[in-house]
Amino acid sequence: AYRKLAKEYHPDKNPNAGDKFKEISFAYEVLSNPEKRELYDRYGEQGLREGSGGSSGMDDIFSHIFGGGLFNFMGGQSRSRNGRRRGEDMMHPLKVSLEDLYNGKTTKLQLSKNVLCSACNGQGGKAGAVQKCNACRGRGVRIMIRQLAPGMVQQMQSVCSDCNGEGEVINEKDRCKKCEGKKVIKEVKILEVHVDKGMKHGQRITFSGEADQAPGVEPGDIVLLLQEKENEVM
Repeated sequence: AYRKLAKEYHPDKNPNAGDKFKEISFAYEVLSNPEKRELYDRYGEQGLREGSGGSSGMDDIFSHIFGGGLFNFMGGQSRSRNGRRRGEDMMHPLKVSLEDLYNGKTTKLQLSKNVLCSACNGQGGKAGAVQKCNACRGRGVRIMIRQLAPGMVQQMQSVCSDCNGEGEVINEKDRCKKCEGKKVIKEVKILEVHVDKGMKHGQRITFSGEADQAPGVEPGDIVLLLQEKENEVM
């Protein structure tokens, strides 16, 4: 994606796109630099600016150029406007009849989702029990460098298995008894769904902020995809 955009907006090809080319180059620099990526991952745009002197509006840059924030471009999670990481949306199909679509219908849907543990307030253990993961040095990822040929190396990044990508660990004896240190527990959520008159197969009904909860993360949305029952599809 970077090469395609860099070629499209290169000043030699597009003289009026100098500023956009600089934005693309800066965005790629953040993505390809583990330290800058970690700053953004942990502290958001403000941390990136303070840590590297980067320009403001990082998410605006990524949204303007790539159609989404930094984490969307990386194929991961996005970041909300208030700087908090945004969780993934939960997609669920909702089977409805042709009559339901024509006349409208109100129904209830039962779903299971993660919520912050009330016993430890999403901390995973008692105060002071959370420690930085030594295996990944608190980054949540492990970086391996493999030499392919003289003067040529390949950098590989994977989620740290010791801390499951959180960058933090809790000793077993200090873990919350209710959530076992996971910081979240499963909860059944019952949604009241209103299918409006005239809705069509493929339309979506969104419940904002009702998806899985996680510490320091703004919940995503629950999105219901209307699917007309197969034997009734014309």
